Amino acid sequence: MSNKTAETSTSSNIVLQCPQCKKPVHWNERYPHRPFCSKRCQQLDFGEWATEQNTIAGASVMAESDDWQED
Repeated sequence: MSNKTAETSTSSNIVLQCPQCKKPVHWNERYPHRPFCSKRCQQLDFGEWATEQNTIAGASVMAESDDWQED
């Protein structure tokens, strides 16, 4: 296998939008934080999940009888 073939097989033409800021993100090694465009966007997204600004809809997994209270 030649070097040119190796470069072609590892490069990608897939372009997505950053979920946070909507900038284009090429799906390759140049963007190590993909699908985000930067570490900043990645951390902002994580913060939204950590503070429960983002949630996945569904029934609560904690039953009222579990003697669990949120402070």
